[in-house]
Amino acid sequence: MNNQVTVLDHPLIQHKLSFLRDKNTGSKMFRELVSEVSMLMCYEAMRDLPLEEIEIETPVAKTKTNVLAGRKLAFVPILRAGNGMLDAMLKMVPAAKVGHIGLYRDEKTLKPVEYYKKLPLDINERDVFVLDPMLATGGSAVDAISIIKQSNPKSIKFLCIVAAPHGIRVLTEEHPDVQVFCAAKDKGLNERSYIIPGLGDAGDRIFGTM
Repeated sequence: MNNQVTVLDHPLIQHKLSFLRDKNTGSKMFRELVSEVSMLMCYEAMRDLPLEEIEIETPVAKTKTNVLAGRKLAFVPILRAGNGMLDAMLKMVPAAKVGHIGLYRDEKTLKPVEYYKKLPLDINERDVFVLDPMLATGGSAVDAISIIKQSNPKSIKFLCIVAAPHGIRVLTEEHPDVQVFCAAKDKGLNERSYIIPGLGDAGDRIFGTM
């Protein structure tokens, strides 16, 4: 694994991922687990955010403490499964702005097709976190990031829960400046380009449309 990719192997993330993978986990629990894992991943992926010192007064005394140094953030889920990660990210950083990229996979070509794009007007002033639970072929992630780059954001990070080696290779080769965070690097893809062992179709499991 190159240093462009970080596998977040925290015990809590790995524990929750086990239940995400289980085919017997229902949609309600699946949504909750996606949210919980996303919150833990957000915590890890933001370790490099800069701080600045301020002075406050506690009920006991004045003291110096740290706050985020004015960094503007944006979260951009890839529809529709990426929306399952969004609320957790906003709980951690409620001041972040939100955009959306809509892509679907053509069942014949397996290529992503864009159908929706809405980004914050000031995205060029922001560090962007692209959200999608799965990184399989890498096509959707590559296209979404390419679309966002047209607006010249300050930086882009990609957060997914499960990634396949093929998707990692495609994404890091196409966008070597994008840091990738995942909870697991799985074995590969099957003939339908689903991640093995994976966790199935994340969108269907989140929204109960299986």
